[in-house]
Amino acid sequence: MLKKLDAWHKTKTGLLIFAVLELILAYIFVSLAIDKGNFLYYILTLIFLYGSLQNIFKLAGKFINDR
Repeated sequence: MLKKLDAWHKTKTGLLIFAVLELILAYIFVSLAIDKGNFLYYILTLIFLYGSLQNIFKLAGKFINDR
């Protein structure tokens, strides 16, 4: 099951969906961090933002190299 998910995550569609989901989660956690002032929410925001940016750059690389 995890191998199928990993293989799908490496496709263009998978990278796009994971990037969008991680951006949504980052937005939720930054809202919570600002509202509650909890340091853990700031850390989770950075983690999800980093993951989203990583997926966006991988997606851009796929678009550039797959021509």
